[in-house]
Amino acid sequence: MESAGNGRRDAALGGLAVLPDELLCAVVDLLQPTDIGRLACVSSVMYILCNEEPLWMSKYLSVGGHFEYKGSWKKTTLARLNLCSENSELEQKARHFDGFNSLYLYRRWYRCFTTLSSYSFDNGHVERKDDLSLDHFRSQYDGKGPVLLGKLADSWPARTKWSMQQLVHDYGEVTFRISQRSPKKIIMKLKDYVSYMELQHDEDPLYIFDDKFGESAPALLEDYRVPHLFQEDLFDVLDYEQRPAFRWFIIGPERSGASWHVDPGLTSAWNTLLCGRKRWALYPPGRVPGGVTVHVSAEDGDVDIETPTSLQWWLDIYPHLAEHEKPLECTQLPGETIFVPSGWWHCVLNLETTVAVTQNFVNQSNFEHVCLDMAPGHCHKGVCRAGLLAVPGKSVGDMENHPPGTITWNHNDMTSTEERLKGLGSVTASNSESQCSSFEFSDVDKSLENQVFSYDIGFLSQFLEKEKDHYTSVWSPTNPIGQREAREWLRRLWVLKPELRGLIWKGACLAINVDKWYACLEEIRACHSLPAPSEDEKLPVGTGSNPVFIVSDNVIKINAEGGLGYSAHGLGTELEFYDLLRKVGSPLINHIPEIIASGFLVYEDGVYRTVPWNGKGMPDVLAKYYPLELSYANSCFPLGLWSKQQFGMDGSAESSNRPIWPYMVTRKCKGDIFAHVRDTLSKADLLNLASSLGVQMRNIHLLPLPHGESLPEPEDNNVKDSDPPEWKQVISTLNRRKNNIKKHLANWGGTVPTVLIEKAEEYLPPDMSSLIKLVKDDDGDSVYTFPSWIHSDIMDDNILTQRAPEMGSLTDTKSTGDGDLEKLNEIHIIDFSDLSIGDPLCDLIPLHLDVFRGDIDLLREYLRSYQLPFLRGKSNNDIYKSVQSSKFSTAAYRAMCYCILHDDNVLAAIFGLWKELRNATSWEEIEHLVWDDLNRYQQSSPTLSS
Repeated sequence: MESAGNGRRDAALGGLAVLPDELLCAVVDLLQPTDIGRLACVSSVMYILCNEEPLWMSKYLSVGGHFEYKGSWKKTTLARLNLCSENSELEQKARHFDGFNSLYLYRRWYRCFTTLSSYSFDNGHVERKDDLSLDHFRSQYDGKGPVLLGKLADSWPARTKWSMQQLVHDYGEVTFRISQRSPKKIIMKLKDYVSYMELQHDEDPLYIFDDKFGESAPALLEDYRVPHLFQEDLFDVLDYEQRPAFRWFIIGPERSGASWHVDPGLTSAWNTLLCGRKRWALYPPGRVPGGVTVHVSAEDGDVDIETPTSLQWWLDIYPHLAEHEKPLECTQLPGETIFVPSGWWHCVLNLETTVAVTQNFVNQSNFEHVCLDMAPGHCHKGVCRAGLLAVPGKSVGDMENHPPGTITWNHNDMTSTEERLKGLGSVTASNSESQCSSFEFSDVDKSLENQVFSYDIGFLSQFLEKEKDHYTSVWSPTNPIGQREAREWLRRLWVLKPELRGLIWKGACLAINVDKWYACLEEIRACHSLPAPSEDEKLPVGTGSNPVFIVSDNVIKINAEGGLGYSAHGLGTELEFYDLLRKVGSPLINHIPEIIASGFLVYEDGVYRTVPWNGKGMPDVLAKYYPLELSYANSCFPLGLWSKQQFGMDGSAESSNRPIWPYMVTRKCKGDIFAHVRDTLSKADLLNLASSLGVQMRNIHLLPLPHGESLPEPEDNNVKDSDPPEWKQVISTLNRRKNNIKKHLANWGGTVPTVLIEKAEEYLPPDMSSLIKLVKDDDGDSVYTFPSWIHSDIMDDNILTQRAPEMGSLTDTKSTGDGDLEKLNEIHIIDFSDLSIGDPLCDLIPLHLDVFRGDIDLLREYLRSYQLPFLRGKSNNDIYKSVQSSKFSTAAYRAMCYCILHDDNVLAAIFGLWKELRNATSWEEIEHLVWDDLNRYQQSSPTLSS
């Protein structure tokens, strides 16, 4: 409501005067800076709204980059966007108008200039302890409640060295990361940040919250040590690059802080304050603070917290809470360390300029909770953060086990894919009646109806969605660690910490269904008389997208990815491929795993049984559980290459679980995964690897394709009758991706610059068949390349390397011919389940970006031993010279197109390896830098006879 005597507003806004100032400001915030400048000229009130500092702060944060404060956010933003010179802006004087009042703008102004002396008191809600023993901490506080600890940092050098004056002296030129609710990354030199702190009057000031400070300023790590109470961290078995962010260097001015949140992955945390004072508020697990909404995506379990800033909450919500609704509180003083247990909600407000360090950790107390949080699904994630609000039929009365201060819950505006769990204090509740959530979880045990919320792992694990499987379900983007890293973490823990195996097994059951997959392993082992796994071998390995167990000299892979139809075709194609290698006598056979057994694992009446299958003929068990209508049902390999192409093109892949899984048992190849040994190899070793891979990929690409009778026609109007039948489904796929290219690239979450997204459609050929159908030859006929078998997934974890004893050091970098392949037994390629047909250039994308990491010497060595033309006719002849010049025929252009259209985010790898390309304004720049060597190879490649 606007105050009385606000006459200027109606005249200045005209018909827009019916809109509240809050909405007007939100609309202006949607505009570009140049449009805001024009709108400011419309009227006096628009001038006021368009010159608000929070507006220009928002505009700058949407741009991001290296930050230098110019004294105001408007000047800073205009300078960043090169919209005006600093001098011209300084010459302009701000205009002032009488007769306009706005309660909304006044509240924002008040938050920018208020002091926080009234929040400095401490009534002792959070216990303070000194000299706490580890046993006392574990029995009284770990996993139970927060505590303020003194004397833990008394001997740290940081107690004297981390004053603002000394930090600027030592690290003024060092760049740190800024934590702000912003779509773009912001970095600042420390000296510039301190200058900003002294000048700013923001309602939500920028806040240094840097998890990479140990890389940019490693000496800071020497100024403190992890307190003895928190030294157990089960994530420390991972390499630094693999583990999630876990430590932060924090600097913030008065009024800055961290808004309400639960720490990522349900980890616990300690935070030590070195200077200044912080005000903390905390609620126990499952109790959403007033004014906060928890969004949980039903699709992937993504959890997002909608919350006011820390300062807004303390000013606008906290004063209106009844005494029994208020949180636990404390004021942290310099030298004190606060412990925040797993799952506790907390909010922090800096009462003055503060410097602190914090770390999150996983120990025996919270290990199972961290594993639970990793599990796919959204029901358990909602319950962990919002308690019984996330359970159907629950009301406030069910939450009687909470400490005093139960908040009124409200729940409105549900959607089918996102559940909103809202905690509201009585003063802000829009509906006094408590409403239950509309989550629909059919697998929630009816026995929960009379239970109360508990943060006990036994209670929380009942909310896991039983149909969700770690290997087949979408992984939540808010999980602090990736799927493969999670499996690798659990396996390393299992091997390195045998004394904790009972606990680790429980966590692995929650996170990756290890009990289910181990039962599958036991059935396959018994069927094929394989040795029993040792204690070290009971957990699957971390690599790959399917459960893989290494037992003695055998590798047991259970195909789960993509659902039964997808995985059955993967196995069928792989078996067809192995059969072909034997028939043609390819030397590649010595450098891939030997198949021992294969088949299907079926779950019936609570029992697993195996059905052996060699890929030939249609097994009866599939007809029962998954009737496949295929054109190749009567062929030798009915689920082989052509059937797989048809299945994928028809969009028939499904991820719903069925009680049947294909499996394959292979002999374990000698050597170690290249990803594990890369850093131990010399450049000569890597060159030898590249040379060996060139030979092996040549042998893959030279294999004849199986005969395809009556290849199916894809339902794509852009595919022409004249297109070669073996290419039609590939062309159809490329067409679909191109037609949706802007959305496809935008889905990579800011990886691709906007300017490149806008130019992608223009860069790609108008007709996808142009990538394989070249211009007219000398006789006036269209010339087509010939498709090849392609592995599709030559990554550093699908290559095994071993030094050959008779060779000593791998120093011979000469090109390797077919006859030498048998001698290079240190190189093996594994995992052919993603086999398909297509342009052999597609195999070069993961090789160059993942295996070679953009090293041009390795690419050249690979090409030198590969020897096969990229553009081949059916006779394997190089057809490049038989066509007219066309950019569509160049290898570099085609490789760049395949990167843009790739189903995976390979562009992130490109921008990560060539950081200078982040500022590229055209796809041609990227093509030239990354792939130009392919053109030189293509133009000089030899012509091979068939």
